[in-house]
Amino acid sequence: MYIDTHTHLYDEQLRTYEQAMIQRAVDAGVTKMYMPNCDSSTIADMMRIATTWPANCYPMMGLHPCYVKDNYEEELAIVEAWLAKEKFYAVGEIGLDYYWDLTHTTQQKEAFATQIDWALQYNLPIVIHSRESTQDCIDTVRSKQNGQLKGVFHCFGGTLEEAKQIIDLGLYLGIGGVVTFKKSTLPDIIKEVGLNNIVLETDAPYLAPMPYRGKRNESSYIPLMAEKIGDILQMSKELVAQITTANAEKLFGV
Repeated sequence: MYIDTHTHLYDEQLRTYEQAMIQRAVDAGVTKMYMPNCDSSTIADMMRIATTWPANCYPMMGLHPCYVKDNYEEELAIVEAWLAKEKFYAVGEIGLDYYWDLTHTTQQKEAFATQIDWALQYNLPIVIHSRESTQDCIDTVRSKQNGQLKGVFHCFGGTLEEAKQIIDLGLYLGIGGVVTFKKSTLPDIIKEVGLNNIVLETDAPYLAPMPYRGKRNESSYIPLMAEKIGDILQMSKELVAQITTANAEKLFGV
């Protein structure tokens, strides 16, 4: 059994293929798929999928840093209201993004810190987006870590030093299709840190693994990442599945 810890099943790029795509994932052994939220515009479709596939698709609630704009306080109020009234499996995806636009960096930092506080309040893990901002995200997590905070740095692309800091803080590294890319530095990092702090993800519809790079990603491709990691660590993909699934279950408490 595999778990996809980060997949945007509700994305408009996937809507046409939704039912068949989710069934393909289940048939491939990817029996649980965790959906990060982006902002108020993605909640309805995410919750619809969670209701339609309750044994397989699990929702998170959060405000993605790329969606932090001038109205971020209104968006955060919506997140807070949903957390208070429905069951979610993580606060996410939250964090910092210095790649696309630095206009709202201050607001991103405030939104990130606030949502970590909510995760602690509701005893939920956090799912962190840290593009070009990994060290700042680590520092924020460190300032909030009281021994209760758990989570994952989704789509980890940092250095070995950053990976070790994350692990020391008790959080996981989310590894996806990038691990299969020819010039990826992830294989060297995985050799150093091992599997005990790694979970698998797709970030579908983005970052499809080889041989599908550049095409639409989907959760059924998770076994390809497990096979690659197995090659790196010289173990079977079945053992990779067993360990990463146990890590994901510990992370999400399911």
